[in-house]
Order: sequence, then C-alpha cells, then structure tokens
Amino acid sequence: MTDLHPNPPLSSATPGAAAEIELLAFRVGEQEYCVDIMSVREIRGWSRATPLPFSPPHVKGVINLRGTVLPVIDLAVRLGMPPIEGDERNVIMVVSINGQTAGLLVDAVSDILAVATSDLQPPPDLAADKDNACISALTLVENRLIRMLELQSVLPAHQTDSAA
Repeated sequence: MTDLHPNPPLSSATPGAAAEIELLAFRVGEQEYCVDIMSVREIRGWSRATPLPFSPPHVKGVINLRGTVLPVIDLAVRLGMPPIEGDERNVIMVVSINGQTAGLLVDAVSDILAVATSDLQPPPDLAADKDNACISALTLVENRLIRMLELQSVLPAHQTDSAA
C-alpha cells in the first residue's frame, strides 16, 4: 500500500493534463494562426476603429470597450500581409497579456484546439527576420499547419520597447 502512495493515479493524470494546452485558432488571409485561449478575453464583432495620428501602420486605431480605450491591431499588416479592410465578416479578438489589453483584427475565428505541448514545434530560425519573432511555435492539426502567435511580440508596447 505504501509503495503506491509515491505514484498515485492523480499525480500521473496531473502531468498529462499539464502537457496539453487549449488554443483559439483564427484566420488572417489564407493563413491560420492560434493563441493560448487563456489570453483571450472576448471575441467581438467588427466595429470601426478611430484612427490615431502618428500610430504605426499596423495599429488600426482605438475603440471604446465598455469605457476603456482599446488599441486595435490589424494583424494582417503586423504580419506583413495586405491590410484587412474591416467589415461585418471580420472579428476583433480582445487579448490580454502581462496587464496589456488590445484588440486583434482578424478575418475569422475558426476553432478551439486542444494540443499536446509535445506537438508544438519551434519555428525555423530565420535570424534576421524580426517579424518572425511573432511566431512562437507551429503545430499540425488535421493536416493544417497552424502558427502560434507570441502575443508579447505583436502588441504595440513591445514594439516601442524593442525600438528603443
């Protein structure tokens, strides 16, 4: 009986549970991306953002989210693609990381995925390409290659810090 105590079934199940992550998958153009679902606060329908002067090209503007001014990032532009024009087919994913909240304009949210952390592969090292720092991992789900975003690299404050 005491031999079983050091390795109870609960401790076996806990590492298995910790080895899986839930991701929210979405489309930007023809490409599929994902983020840790725990960083997503809500998914909103499209609403026009108010542009701000002198903001970076990937910052679409700001919206009022229940009394809070929220920057909206055109994720397509941030990832080097043509801008998303924004209409009722698009959505804004409200994400929060390290106390910073922003809206990510995407084409569509597609799925909630449960992925084993062992299935997350590091992206190829393309050293000089700082935009590639936005991708933290790649995973294959049902023959679809999905890129996991590093939100700290996507949000505007990170851009300001790295430029200094």
